[in-house]
Order: sequence, then structure tokens, then C-alpha cells
Amino acid sequence: MNLEALRAQFPVTRQWAFLDHAAVAPLPEPAVAALRAYAADLATSGVTAVGRCVARVGEVRALAARLVNAPAVEDVYFVPNTTHGIGVIAEGFPWEPGDNVVLAAEEYPANQFPWMNLDRRGVSVRKVPSRGNRVPLDDLAAAIDSRTRVLTVSFVEFASGFRHDLCALGELCRARGVFFFVDAIQGLGAFPLDVQAAHIDALSADSHKWLLGPEGAGFGYIRREWVERLHPVGVGAFSVNNPLAFDGSAFELKPHAGRWEGGALNVGGICAMGASLQLLLEFGIETVRARVLELTDYLCDRALADGWSVFSSRAAGEKSGIVSLVHPAREPDDVVKRCRAAGVAVNARAGRVRVSPHCYNTTAEIDRFLEAAGG
Repeated sequence: MNLEALRAQFPVTRQWAFLDHAAVAPLPEPAVAALRAYAADLATSGVTAVGRCVARVGEVRALAARLVNAPAVEDVYFVPNTTHGIGVIAEGFPWEPGDNVVLAAEEYPANQFPWMNLDRRGVSVRKVPSRGNRVPLDDLAAAIDSRTRVLTVSFVEFASGFRHDLCALGELCRARGVFFFVDAIQGLGAFPLDVQAAHIDALSADSHKWLLGPEGAGFGYIRREWVERLHPVGVGAFSVNNPLAFDGSAFELKPHAGRWEGGALNVGGICAMGASLQLLLEFGIETVRARVLELTDYLCDRALADGWSVFSSRAAGEKSGIVSLVHPAREPDDVVKRCRAAGVAVNARAGRVRVSPHCYNTTAEIDRFLEAAGG
């Protein structure tokens, strides 16, 4: 699939220069079609459509496992949002009073509050502040001590756009015997992620950003070695090996991440997410990465020429699809309003304008943003 064919799959381009994928992304046509097909099947068939639904869910699970290079398909489970997957680890981890968690201080609240909520169990949180637009690995390493049980970071920091070196962090955690958790929502779909190469113990991501899926449908990964060590939360009828034995007599939890899928899934959302996953994988995640970096490099060059300063790190290995901009004479909220009125979608975070193009965007759309922002 070439870029022109990919762009044709996005109806949003007929109305908007949509450069806000770090918020809630527009759905491509295949995802919309998947939602319609699921609704139509349920409307005409009800429970008799279950077989087809189960088969499609299995196909999407395989796509998700392929995206993150999970060792086995069963190591992937579906979550209704990123927060849920974080909570699975935070609430299920075998904590002891005096343990601590290390995280970046500027993490999105979803990757702070579940860990802070462990205070009642004697678990403290160590927040490592950014140094300007970066979170140095050495600072994270220095915060780890003998009682650190978990290091958690976002793949990409939501406000600054800083992209962590997951492989380096994974090596650090493996050397220190620390559980490595990744909130992957701001990078997954735009940048390659390999859970095996990065020694990631668990991750979670909703699909409504860079994965181009609907809200309420996402997936998580849990390394198989940890399944029996984590207390299963949210256990239900489908957490067991024989979920169709409705008498409740066989309480044998699945020996993989599937034990955290306790109840009914958001099948329609999963089907739509799967359609977007297929689209991205067909285009190629490496190709997506290259295109996103091409667009954001162009944005930074043009913005600097127009009097903006680029807050985000643009160092090799640290730059992402999120570009955080500052202008000496323009308020971020005013810029966002002017842009929306001109048919350009961007956002404001941490007192800066946040621009986040995806691979189907064009340089002409970035030019539209700069023109609208300067109005």
C-alpha cells in the first residue's frame, strides 16, 4: 500500500487538517466498516453470531501480538483502556510494605494515580523529574534502589513528546531485577515496539491514538513468567480454562494473560481496532515511523523559521510524533481555537501547542497549521 492509497482511507482529510493524534484519532474507513459489520451482524443474528465474533477476536489478538512481537498470541489480552492494564499490574503485583515504584514525574495521570493509590499498602512512588524536554536514563537509574519493584514509563511522554529508549531501560531493569512496565499509548502504532528485545514485562495501550482505533478498545501484554506471580484481579467467567462450564465448578485460571479477560469484551471496538491494525501493518510500521519523523522534522524546520521554538527533544532516538511548540507572542489556547476555526486540529498541553501528525498527513497540512496559527 502506498501513501496515496493509505490517505484515501481517512474521511477526516475531506474536512480537517487533522494533526492531533496524541488526543483522539479519526477512524479510517476499514475501522468504520468493521463497526458497521459487527452491528449489522448482531442486529440480524444476535447470539448466533457469537462464533464469528470469537473468530474475529482471535484474529485481532494475533495482529496485536505481531505488532509487539509477543512470544505467543496468548500473551496478549484485551483491555477497555490503558488505565485498566496499568491497574492489572499495580493491584496484582506481590508488594511488600516498604517497596517503591519509580516513574517519570511528567507521566500522564493514568500512569501515576494507580501507583500512588498503593500508598495504603505501604508502597511509595519515586517521581523522577524531567530535565527540560528529556527524562535521562541515568536519573531513572539513580532513583532505583534495593526496594524498587517496578519501573514504569510511557513509550512517549504525552506533553513533551520525549521518546524513551525502551531497550536501554529494559536492560537496566533486567540487571536490577525490576519489573518493567510501559504505558505504550503515545507511541504504539507510530513506532516499532518489540517486547522481547526491550525485556518489557507488561504493557498496556488503548487504540484511540496512534493505533487509529476507537476509544474503549485496546490491548495489554504480560510476560508469561509473571502470570502466576501476579494476583489476578477482575476475575470472571472467562478467566478460566473452561468458560462454558456454567456451573462454576472448575475454577482453573488460564495459564496466560487471558485470565485477565474476566467478562464480555468490547467486540465491536476490538473488530474496529483490528481493521486499523491490519491497515498499519500492511503499510508497515517502519514505514509509518519514517513518515512520521519526516513530517515532524518538516514541522520543526518550518516552525523555527516562523518564530516558534521547539520544546520537544529532536535528538535521534528521542524524537516522536509529538511536537511541543512555544511562541513568544501567542497563547496556546488561542492558537488551538484559531486553528479549529480554520479546520486544523491541534491541541495544547503543559502551556505549549502540541502537534501530532500521523503517517497519512501531508506537508501541506502542516503548512495550513502554521498559517492558521499565525492568524
